[in-house]
Amino acid sequence: MNIEANKNLAPFTTFGIGGPADLLFHAKSSEELARIVLTAKELEVPYFLMGKGANLLIGDRGFRGLMIICEIAGIDFLDDNIVRAGSGVATYPNLITATVEKGLGGLHHFAGIPSTVGGAMWQNLHFLSPAPDRSRTIFIAEVVQSARILSETDGIRIVDKSYFKFAYDYSILHDQKDIVLSVDFVLKHGSPQKLHQTMKENLDWRKSRHPDLIKFGSVGSIFKKIEGIGAGRLIDLCGLKGKMHGGAQIFERHANIIINRGAATASDVRALIDLAQVTVAKEQGYELVPEITFVGEF
Repeated sequence: MNIEANKNLAPFTTFGIGGPADLLFHAKSSEELARIVLTAKELEVPYFLMGKGANLLIGDRGFRGLMIICEIAGIDFLDDNIVRAGSGVATYPNLITATVEKGLGGLHHFAGIPSTVGGAMWQNLHFLSPAPDRSRTIFIAEVVQSARILSETDGIRIVDKSYFKFAYDYSILHDQKDIVLSVDFVLKHGSPQKLHQTMKENLDWRKSRHPDLIKFGSVGSIFKKIEGIGAGRLIDLCGLKGKMHGGAQIFERHANIIINRGAATASDVRALIDLAQVTVAKEQGYELVPEITFVGEF
């Protein structure tokens, strides 16, 4: 196994932030992933698994242990409307494009959101329902049939959707060290033209509100949703849009997003998170709870 030492993690995250991991391994198959995880457990080496690094902030001092990047590939159409995808497959564009081209809808709602299949399961990937109303949140859980996992206690096994106890920004994976190896999705037949149209509308909507990840690192929303008003709206009411700390900035088009303007550190981002929490609590009376994962040493 090709394990790298003292590897900087920033390039493997959408934030472009993060210090070095003691050890880094790219798992390209279920067998490799199972073997490296079992080895880490046997040697009592702390480990963390990530995909695109799209919903986490890694500390400036890095990660003490083994960072595993899941790159398990494979998209297989099993039946008329069932697709199986490896946990390292990018939901967009890889999986979504493949399913839409076959006239299968369900995953197309999540076009433009950076995630792997495994990451989507971890966070119960979600987006708003199609235009014009966008009144409902659509979750990836709605199209999950089953998954092949490496169980913390029982080895490799097949589990159905109920096993994950999906909720908003939550799955059982937050509380157990089970690892998703592949997922079977049940999709619905639809017109490829209409599916592409919905994708375009969603991509345009995201572009109007979210930063261009080529220009600015970001992990999307920082804080959990607050029903009836929204975390971003509360931060905006406090006049914090555009506020900077070092190389990090509260995004001017969406106050629940923090961007890396090129040289931001994890400490810069944490300072803005703290500022938003303290200010909103004092001026608006609400508690902002981060939805991102903090990894490593800060």
